[in-house]
Amino acid sequence: MIIQVENLKCGGCVSSVEKSLRKVVGVESIHVDIESGVIEVTGHADRHVLIEKLAGLGYPELGNNDLLSKTKSYVSCAIGKMS
Repeated sequence: MIIQVENLKCGGCVSSVEKSLRKVVGVESIHVDIESGVIEVTGHADRHVLIEKLAGLGYPELGNNDLLSKTKSYVSCAIGKMS
């Protein structure tokens, strides 16, 4: 499954996304491409659950960005850099 998101900036973002999505039931593997904003998830996870989880981190699906999402993404990125 392919999900294109907003606000991916660096390895900290990738770390936060991977750590969070690994906790979702049915996720087998995750590949994040920072340049294109594409997240590829393999397994049998529910797409809506993944999209909600990503939006909660500040990485909403492409076209759904706002100031709150941008702010959340900076916090998630910082947490990702520390872990």
